[in-house]
Amino acid sequence: MKMKFINMILAAGILTVASSCVEENLDIQTPPVQENDGIQDKMSGQVILKFDDSLSDLLDRIDLTGGPATRSGVNTVDEILEIIGGYKLERVFPVNKATEDQSREAGLHLWYVVYFDESQNVDDVVKKLSVLGEVQSAAPVRTIKKAYDDKVIPYRPSRRTMTKADGTENEEEKNLIMQWNLINNGYVSDYVIKDGVDYPSDYPFGKDAEEKFIAGSDVNCKSAWERCTGDESIIVAVLDEGIRLDHPDLKDNIWTNEDEVAGSEDKDENGYAGDVHGYNFIDGSGTIKWDSYGDTGHGTHVSGVIAAVNNNGIGIHSIAGGDYSAHKPGVKLMSCQVFSGTAASNTVRLARAIKYAADNGAVILQCSFGYNSGSANPYLYGESGFKTEEEWETYCPLEKTALDYFIHNAGSDNGPIKGGIPIFASGNEYAPQAGFPGASEGCISVASIAGDYTPSTFTNYGEGTKIAAPGGDQDYYFDYQQGDDVTERGAVGCILSTLPDHVSEGSGYGYMEGTSMACPHVSGVAALGLSYAAQQHRHFTAEEFRELLFDSCTAIDSYMTGTKFYYQWQVDASSLIHPDRLILSKYRNNMGAGLVNAGKLLDAIDNGAGEPMKFPNIYVKAGSKVAANPSAYLDGTSFTIEVSDQSIASVTKNEQNGIFTFEGLKSGFTSATISWGGNSQSFVITVSTSDSASGWL
Repeated sequence: MKMKFINMILAAGILTVASSCVEENLDIQTPPVQENDGIQDKMSGQVILKFDDSLSDLLDRIDLTGGPATRSGVNTVDEILEIIGGYKLERVFPVNKATEDQSREAGLHLWYVVYFDESQNVDDVVKKLSVLGEVQSAAPVRTIKKAYDDKVIPYRPSRRTMTKADGTENEEEKNLIMQWNLINNGYVSDYVIKDGVDYPSDYPFGKDAEEKFIAGSDVNCKSAWERCTGDESIIVAVLDEGIRLDHPDLKDNIWTNEDEVAGSEDKDENGYAGDVHGYNFIDGSGTIKWDSYGDTGHGTHVSGVIAAVNNNGIGIHSIAGGDYSAHKPGVKLMSCQVFSGTAASNTVRLARAIKYAADNGAVILQCSFGYNSGSANPYLYGESGFKTEEEWETYCPLEKTALDYFIHNAGSDNGPIKGGIPIFASGNEYAPQAGFPGASEGCISVASIAGDYTPSTFTNYGEGTKIAAPGGDQDYYFDYQQGDDVTERGAVGCILSTLPDHVSEGSGYGYMEGTSMACPHVSGVAALGLSYAAQQHRHFTAEEFRELLFDSCTAIDSYMTGTKFYYQWQVDASSLIHPDRLILSKYRNNMGAGLVNAGKLLDAIDNGAGEPMKFPNIYVKAGSKVAANPSAYLDGTSFTIEVSDQSIASVTKNEQNGIFTFEGLKSGFTSATISWGGNSQSFVITVSTSDSASGWL
């Protein structure tokens, strides 16, 4: 993503053609932006509030869990609703039968949306509600806009920028050559650069074209793929536009809710009807959309970086997409649609998507969006974002609550991770501060680099930045020809991935750039690391795994010297030339822990990071059965299980596949012991008469 207001700037006639030599940064005078292009707009006619915990029983008695109601049953609140013209309350988080207990422990059942007359001032309503003793928190519902533009460069095989010298014909292998973000060989000895530019001796931009790709400036997939290509037990929730579910390079790695039926009235009772592959939080339906008017294909593009199917002979490679030829599935992609067409999202939809992801098995949140940086230039980017974490928490309490829930409640005590990893783009405002929520503690904010370890010209950096990853830099690679269309020039410096047909001229692939493209590289590497942890039966807390990601990074500060020249806005404003430069020293120690490195992450797991997994406690309803496979948790091949009190539960083993089936006989609990290869571990079997036995399943 680049400047959102380039057309306004052009219309104002304030850019001038620069000379071919650049000695100083050009000073551009830009008029104030009248329209607020930030994402902090307040929605009229609604606010969010959290009731005090003392009202929990009262709220249950008036049964607001079943849907919207016209009154709260709390006298003082209802009096305020009368004053402000309030007409409806709705619980923010629908009841999920399997996770309602832990939702209540986190206080999520106390959050409500209040709808009122749009003629009332939102800030006044918030003030009136905030002073009530029965209200713990009140805040506006904020509009969340896409933090990326609609610029897509369709992939056209006939205009391939690079081809392998040996002329490999496999389509996927040929395209891997252009995926420098995954494997960067420097494009010097093994590759041929076509349509290159002959640089004069006085060329002011410092580097020859081939030097703009340096071997190793990638996420180090080659080393990682020798050990792991993904695991279907790991679910990544993509909070974005809808994923194209039937894309030939993605369809095998789309998450499926086996307990739901398309078009059902919430068969699995998780609060969302028809959510077979995720949920459309814009429309409030289980129908995922990716081709509405105004859709950019962004959700499909980030998904391809993470989990396009590898080695299927078509399209592209991805970080954790499995190995089709070896019958090894990749990680699963859950589509949590929070953007659709030209419709904006809001904090309520976002919070619901975050909780939905945690409750339905996702352990990574892929979020290529965020608020404007608090240090963004307001003349160019509209309203600045939050400057401190305290400020963000104060004004966005619902987001904070939902993210905390994901961080602490996603995953499992018995899987590769307990807790979740939310990953956000740092922002594209050239600003020395990352945007929130990614800059907050517990989240990961991703800055962007080019193919030579240097910061992408547009990336946010500095305070709040946690890590870096390839995100492209078309302005920097503008001298690389790509057909006759100026918008295609420098495409090789962007990120090639999957796209819906309507934005890719039918090819299904294309290029994008931005920190929103860097973000899925970290999501993909994290998913690959957790896949390997699952296969090696290693367990982490969310905090431990975040630190492991940081500790295994490639150091890049040695590249932060000298000057990086580029054509600012050249692609967006094709009729103008604006040479500019970055002073790289200001990025030193400001790009987070370094460049995310899949190979080193897997090395750390090989070297004993984490703890051994444990066989889970079993929860089963009386008269029902549940099955468990010990080999999913423990290193061993021959297991036996003994149950202490066989009047409460029994266990049988399928000798062919090694799966144990537990049957609940009567209400109660009993200890049990699993033994294998000289090792043993105790666990507990709980038998309940309740329909909601929320345990490891």
